[in-house]
Amino acid sequence: MDAPSKPDALRSLKRISDPTRARILRLLLDAPDGRGSVTRLAETLGLRQPTVSHHLKLLRDEGLVERAQEGRTAWYSITTDQLDRVAELVRDDRPADDATALDRIVEDLATRYRGALARESIEQYVRDSYDRLQGRKNRASLTGAFAVSRLDALLRATGERAAVPEVLFVCVQNAGRSQLASAILRQLAGDRVVVRTAGSEPADAVRSTIVTVLDEVGTPLGGEFPKPLTDEAVRAADYVITMGCGDACPIYPGREYLDWDVPDPVGQPLATVREIRDDIEDRVRDLLNRIDAERLVNTANAG
Repeated sequence: MDAPSKPDALRSLKRISDPTRARILRLLLDAPDGRGSVTRLAETLGLRQPTVSHHLKLLRDEGLVERAQEGRTAWYSITTDQLDRVAELVRDDRPADDATALDRIVEDLATRYRGALARESIEQYVRDSYDRLQGRKNRASLTGAFAVSRLDALLRATGERAAVPEVLFVCVQNAGRSQLASAILRQLAGDRVVVRTAGSEPADAVRSTIVTVLDEVGTPLGGEFPKPLTDEAVRAADYVITMGCGDACPIYPGREYLDWDVPDPVGQPLATVREIRDDIEDRVRDLLNRIDAERLVNTANAG
């Protein structure tokens, strides 16, 4: 389905803004099987079935909901290519108590890094990570993961270098190519390699087409999200792989820098994104073979 024009988008927003229709969409989004019948929805909402049917018809007219008949039951679900948009429009916008959340993050990380990092340093990184994620949805919840990634990198960069090699993938938005590469390397290398990603101008979320083409090959994205490029992430890395981010990445001695000329998947059809995925997978496999070979040489020399 094509993206709606501005008037169509406003009309869809008006459709969803009705409290009953918004609740129906939330129920469909939250349903374990992603669907609901008129009977089930009516019971949950405390409404008559004809009323629910009327609202579902309006949502179907807008292309937001689709209907599938199974025997005597008609099942309704959110149209596949509208899932992201519907989730965005009906999300709960109640403001989170970020101050409380940040205090909790600091306390938890102080326990995690006890004996390794001072509480003051942890708090500084947590607050800075929160500032760098300005404008993001779920900002407070993302801050904890981002701060952990940075603090782990800081310990690695400032302390004795670990035996496990580390790879940093960097692209512009950290929502496409670098996420593909990192997910594939994690899948292939397991705990043999530490993998991080970052973006010179990070987006709000990983692109849905990236998640789709990873799912097709059984490669999990996990809880990854676009993260800003930070100095300590570069300093912690043994290999820095850039993809289209120009000169945004600082240069430090002792790291190996590789620039992969990979097309940007933004706006590309799924077939093209699959080709990009396969190209990146070939490059990642070559990189892992090289890392493994260099590790064997280093082990032999150390012995």
